[in-house]
Amino acid sequence: MTNPWLVTLSTVFIWWFSTGAILWRVRRADLAGRGAHQLSVVLGLPLLALGFVYLHRSADDATVQGAHVAFLSALSVWGWFELAFLSGVVAGPNRTQCPPTATMYERFLRATGTILWHEIALLVAMIACTVIVADNENRIGLMTFAILYVARISAKLNLFLGVPRINVQFLPSPLAHLASHFKIARMNFLFPASVTILTFAAGCFMERAISAESDGAFIGHVLMAVLTLLALLEHWFMVLPLPDQKLWTWMLPTAVTERNRARARAARRAKAEELKAKAFQAPIATTVPALPRGRGGK
Repeated sequence: MTNPWLVTLSTVFIWWFSTGAILWRVRRADLAGRGAHQLSVVLGLPLLALGFVYLHRSADDATVQGAHVAFLSALSVWGWFELAFLSGVVAGPNRTQCPPTATMYERFLRATGTILWHEIALLVAMIACTVIVADNENRIGLMTFAILYVARISAKLNLFLGVPRINVQFLPSPLAHLASHFKIARMNFLFPASVTILTFAAGCFMERAISAESDGAFIGHVLMAVLTLLALLEHWFMVLPLPDQKLWTWMLPTAVTERNRARARAARRAKAEELKAKAFQAPIATTVPALPRGRGGK
């Protein structure tokens, strides 16, 4: 696929769908309880493994296909770490609420403690991606992970320093304490720098795409430009009064829908048991052969 508009649309769809899929799985696990979050992370391990495998396989493939494979591979690795974080499995040692009287320095230490293991894990994954693609021509996978990594750090710092809008409804129960570390404010000093840097980076990727000498390089830089613009959009969602949460809330299960599903499953099981019982209780028709009559009709 070399059409830049199709690449843009597919990238936006992947961003929306993958975000929704992770939020959906985390919400289902939240409602299920009993170790469902840990099970989600374990079942997602093939996603992590395949991501690293195909990141390695595509490292020396500078074609259009190689760019797409590297991009999707990096997203797979990133997606598993997001799932592990939102599930509370790879988060941080601090799982307590931040007191409202905490100083700025104390808030920073507590907030760092809530995400420390996740940040270390992402840094290790970043190093692994760097080692995998080192001295290879296709670095789209590494750049994909790097964009996500830098944009995430920027978003976390802005949430800590204070922004007007924060969607805490997506926080699962293992990370409910995280909301106390956020700050609602009209603006902070970092936000203008964040959006400026992301805008400049997107422009640089567009320029590199225009001047690319091969289809693989062109598509790779288009992917990077769109991904950076999506990261920029997520930053603006923290400021602009837009109902961005509606992009995903409609697909997330609720306690009511889960109860309805449970009742439907129970009704189906009861119906199956009833049919099984009727089958066992049904009379078995038998045919008794007539006895041969003797002479004289006896």
